[in-house]
Amino acid sequence: MSWTLLLALVLGLGAALCALLLRRHELARMQEHLAERERVVRSGGERAQLQHPVVDLSRCLGCGACVRACPEEGVLEMVHGQAMVVNGARCTGVTACERVCPVGAIQVRLADLETRTDIPALSESLEAFGTPGLFLAGEVTAHARIRTAVEHGFAVGREVAQRSARAHTLARAPSLAREAVLVGGGGEQHDASESVPGEGPLDLVIVGAGPAGLACALEAQRAGLDFLLVEQEQALGGTVAKYPRRKLVLTEPVVLSEDVRLDRASYSKEELIEFWREVVDRAGLAIETGITFEGLERDAQGVFHVHSSRGTVHARHVCLAIGRRGLPRRLGIPGEELPNVAYALLDAQSFEGRRVLVVGGGDSALEAALALAEQPGNLVRLAYRGASFHRARARVVARLDAAESKGKLEVLRSTELRAIALDRVHVEREGEDLVLENDDVFVFAGGEAPVELLQRSGVSFDPALRPKQAPVVEQGTGLVRALATSFVLALAALAWAFWHSDYYLLPRDARATHVQHSLLRPGMGIGLWFGICATALVALNLLYLARRAAVGRWALGSLPSWMTVHVATGIVALVAATLHAAMAAGDSLGGHALWMLAALLATGAIGRYVYAWVPRAANGRELELSEVKRRLEGLVGALDPAQRAFAERARGEVLALVEVRRWRSNVLLRIAALPLGQRALRAVLRRLAAEARAQRIPEATIHETLELSRQAWRTALAAAHYEDLRGVLSSWRWFHRWMAVLLVVLLGLHIAYAWVYAQHLFGGSTP
Repeated sequence: MSWTLLLALVLGLGAALCALLLRRHELARMQEHLAERERVVRSGGERAQLQHPVVDLSRCLGCGACVRACPEEGVLEMVHGQAMVVNGARCTGVTACERVCPVGAIQVRLADLETRTDIPALSESLEAFGTPGLFLAGEVTAHARIRTAVEHGFAVGREVAQRSARAHTLARAPSLAREAVLVGGGGEQHDASESVPGEGPLDLVIVGAGPAGLACALEAQRAGLDFLLVEQEQALGGTVAKYPRRKLVLTEPVVLSEDVRLDRASYSKEELIEFWREVVDRAGLAIETGITFEGLERDAQGVFHVHSSRGTVHARHVCLAIGRRGLPRRLGIPGEELPNVAYALLDAQSFEGRRVLVVGGGDSALEAALALAEQPGNLVRLAYRGASFHRARARVVARLDAAESKGKLEVLRSTELRAIALDRVHVEREGEDLVLENDDVFVFAGGEAPVELLQRSGVSFDPALRPKQAPVVEQGTGLVRALATSFVLALAALAWAFWHSDYYLLPRDARATHVQHSLLRPGMGIGLWFGICATALVALNLLYLARRAAVGRWALGSLPSWMTVHVATGIVALVAATLHAAMAAGDSLGGHALWMLAALLATGAIGRYVYAWVPRAANGRELELSEVKRRLEGLVGALDPAQRAFAERARGEVLALVEVRRWRSNVLLRIAALPLGQRALRAVLRRLAAEARAQRIPEATIHETLELSRQAWRTALAAAHYEDLRGVLSSWRWFHRWMAVLLVVLLGLHIAYAWVYAQHLFGGSTP
């Protein structure tokens, strides 16, 4: 007994210590994520320029599948047990998070689609509204993924092929009728009006030889269309061709044909360009390079006149796959026209022994600065107007931090370039004007979308023409299907039990003489098959955990379907096990396994529907707190200098008080903060109000500042209390999982015992 007691004490204390350490680690990570989100929001980069994820917290289960699936670190994180968008600016538009969510609680959407005027208005077939036959594909549509660009290209190629086939059929019909009349009259006469192949308008002109343009050309070639593919640059590859050397490009599996596909998740720029060259060579595509697209118009007959630097081409359909970068965005400062200013870096190795300034805060700027810093004799500075690089990928920022710590380059944060000369640059850093000796300047401020060129070509950017985005809705929990299926089967089981109630209502020791005993008893006939079915259903139910952890090509079936199976098999397994026990679970391994299965089903239901409410409440308070902080910052910015100092001090002291109560105390202290913290808050606010009145700050300003501060304190404390409750309830999931483990053990022992019993009593035959 003493040994058991001591061992239990050691195990219990060890488990409690581990739980406490894990809880502290979780809170620390949560604090870090929220602080990062607040920094991103303050800098205005909470959303990506094109696509970003949107999480519906009312449906998020907190499974974390989207966080694990996201290829970019820091975009999504778990906060209060749910997924939260921490840094949406880093989203690359890969919809892996959307595909793995079992309840459709996250979607990757175009940012501000209802108001933006730089995104073209297109139909579902990617056709420009008001200009029939004009299609857009790829990045120009504001979708940046390579896979989406390829899908766009194939879709446009198929649509043009179908339209061309219909048009050729209609145009050919009168000629066939006349030919039949001529042949019927005798002699081998021909219609002189029949067009000569190769003359007249082309079926399709494709502008741009990036992924979208090449895919469109491949589909046009397969369909036998008369088409032309032109590219402005001398090299194909579209936007990728303009990336710096060895830049890593993220992609997804893309199938171009049966034997041509992109299988990996990332490629270097050179690998992708080589891949596209192989595609072109294998297909024998003809590409006319060095041709600049200058615009087009559509005549009354529906024929496009496509103008370029080499003249005009006529076509019935046009696909513009020209990307979004257009012209580099200028800074509007003196010296931008000088020859030592560039807006792209293709080869850093051509720069050695130079003093270089790189301007920008995205991936391109950081990678260019890193590449230049690797060259011998270079002095490289990176200037960015923000305090942190929230738009760049986390792995690129980590490389930059490592290079900065080793002294390979200098990072000038909160710095703006003011003027450029041949041998120096003028910058402003935190209000201080600096003059730096410099040879070359690389500006990475993004590109101006070719809106004007597209508008002249007949593309509308009117937000009212765009299809409305559907709201984020639940797309596949499978709960209704699972419950409906389970209800029908449970009803059938109940009917079965009533049908055989004369047996099931008998005492256990009186059933042996019943005529249906051999059929319904647990060890024979249908009763045994009920047990086999229950065991198989339990095994299938537990496979959901393996499927949820699976990724990529090893993931069999969709996660929503597996969730449907998980719910349904859990319920039906209990029904089958109850019938297997002949409606009378005894004090045995099988009986204990049955009760454990019932308890497992109950804890799963509680974890799914009760526990899920608490994280939503906590994150709701986080969003409210974020809004209050935003209002406080807006108030501070609108005040005059004297009033601003008071508002900043009030905000700082109250938020510091919040942080102490929220993150640096335990549950008991936070509970005590309900009455005691109010006293501390009132004392701070009274002191601040007295100081403000002494400075003759208007009463309205004092009242609004203090009220917002009080609201921030209450909201933050409420979020902390909900998090404490979630921390307590999170043990429920562990309880549910350990019950599942215990069920498997009991079930295994029950099966083993039944097998041994059969071998011993019946010499190998089933009892």
